Amino acid sequence: MKFMKLGTRADTFYTEQATRTLTSDIPSDLVIQINDVTYLLHKFALLLKCGLLQRLCYDSSDSENVTVELHDIPGGEDAFELCAKFCYGISINISAHNFVSAFCAAKFLRMNDSVEKGNFVGKLEAFFNSCILESWKDPIATLQTTSTLPEWSENLGIVRKCIDSIIEKILTPSQQVKKNKLSFITFPCMNFLLLLFIDDNSVQVKWSFTYTRPGYNKKQHHSVPKDWWTEDVSDLDIDLFRCIIMAIRSTYVLPPQLIGEALHVYACRWLPGITKLNKSSSSSASQTEESKQKNRKILETIVSMIPADRGSVSVGFLFRLLSISIHLNASSVIKTELIRRASLQFEEATVSDLLYPSKSSSDQNYYDIELVLAVLETFLKLWKRMSPGAVDNSYFLRSIRNVGKLIDSYLQVVARDDNMQVSKFVSLAETVPSIARVDHNDLYQAIDIYLKVHPDLSKADKKRLCGILDCQKLTPEVRGHAVKNELLPLRTVVQLLYFEQEKGSTANATSHKLLKQHEIILGAKQRTTTKDSQSKQSLGPEFNGDVTRATQILESREKDHHRNRRLDANLPLDMEKKMVIRGRDIEETDSEMVRGAKDESSSSYKLEVDPKKIIRRARSKSEHSNKRADREK
Repeated sequence: MKFMKLGTRADTFYTEQATRTLTSDIPSDLVIQINDVTYLLHKFALLLKCGLLQRLCYDSSDSENVTVELHDIPGGEDAFELCAKFCYGISINISAHNFVSAFCAAKFLRMNDSVEKGNFVGKLEAFFNSCILESWKDPIATLQTTSTLPEWSENLGIVRKCIDSIIEKILTPSQQVKKNKLSFITFPCMNFLLLLFIDDNSVQVKWSFTYTRPGYNKKQHHSVPKDWWTEDVSDLDIDLFRCIIMAIRSTYVLPPQLIGEALHVYACRWLPGITKLNKSSSSSASQTEESKQKNRKILETIVSMIPADRGSVSVGFLFRLLSISIHLNASSVIKTELIRRASLQFEEATVSDLLYPSKSSSDQNYYDIELVLAVLETFLKLWKRMSPGAVDNSYFLRSIRNVGKLIDSYLQVVARDDNMQVSKFVSLAETVPSIARVDHNDLYQAIDIYLKVHPDLSKADKKRLCGILDCQKLTPEVRGHAVKNELLPLRTVVQLLYFEQEKGSTANATSHKLLKQHEIILGAKQRTTTKDSQSKQSLGPEFNGDVTRATQILESREKDHHRNRRLDANLPLDMEKKMVIRGRDIEETDSEMVRGAKDESSSSYKLEVDPKKIIRRARSKSEHSNKRADREK
């Protein structure tokens, strides 16, 4: 931090009770009263530089003692003493910490160059413009002191100039920073980085900034981090911070994510509970109503400044703000906005983002499951409205399934809460739509954990808890574990056993049917080959073409059967219907080859669906054809 030293004389002010005086051989002829402090000074020193005192003492003679009350001087007695010491030539140091009060007091006393050349106001203005505004931390420190004199600071342009200086440095293009060789000097004990620009001849200090990200100093960085300014700016009052952030946003130079990072740093700096607290922590209960009101203002201001761009802040940060808003009894508008923003990014959350203790005194649960349920319900409303055809849309389907897996993982954690009620657990699990769960393995694991942690659960509660489980959506390994789980109610175990048996019998039946159908196809093909040779002898060459075409049709249908069997391996019932139809076609083809034109005018016969009857009938027709051929010979 830079400072300006004025004057060369030693400080000879001393105090006796509530009186401040100057060690001097000349008796005092000017009494200045400021609040409860009285200054015994000299007119020749102060009136020469203070236009206000010249006017107040204008009617008094040189030998007359004058008493002046300056209770409304900005900065009080400390600021006045700086001005008085300047008049006496006593050494003083001006820095960003006392500049505002000294400058306002000098303006109040009218210590301008019009009164005397090289006066206090002119020197302070030169220091402000050439030193304070040219550095990085000094404008921030100056802004922090303006809170004691807000009207004076605003009217004198101090606030505006400091904000402009800060914004200008934040928006400095990176290509300008890289013109010279850049180097960092780290001072761990002082907790800041010193930015140096090194050219061939000299080293110039540009500005220093605080950056305390974990692990950052351990790495060798050759460029300034993009969020280098966020920690220093977070030291400001929320109103000044808002002015800077809104001015930066209006330029559209910095990305929304960088604005969001600045909001996150500020929230961590000022909001209590932004880091996760234990439910037993008493820090939140000790907050006064005045402190809560201040924190509510900070929270509402931060929420209002979050960029509209998705991903400008993390979903974990949104959940933290939502948890704080419940604790601070923020307005419903703020809570609704945070829930909406969190639901838009819900699929990006992790389980740790959802683990916040309940702040309600009436809620015995450790985890705030109502907070997660509110965000989930809003997410589902938005999801249904934005993706009416989500089943056909891979993005929306992936989104809802990510949320489903997140909730099941969250349930596995909250199931360990001794005070977790079955109704709340089931309510959250049932809110997840069926399309969001590919299987129920994770849900079963959450239920199993809940049953182990709550061994005294009633039969009704067990039944209600296990009623959300779909046994058909369990993988064989998990289903095998569930069948042996003694904690599950009997009804659930029976359902698991029944489904296991039904699935086994269905698999056996499907295998048997496919085997029978394969035998029918092979038998029909063999019969066709035998009848081809016999028909060529009995019917003559004119019928050979018809037989060949029939054989090609049969072989084509057999190939179609094998292809459909591979494609429809999971649809044995449809396969069975197709094979019955093909059986009828085979039988009709066989009849046409044997009976010929004699039976063309006959009516259609009754279809035999029994494979054994089809085989017997085919055999009898083959024998009849052989006897007929012998008679013709």
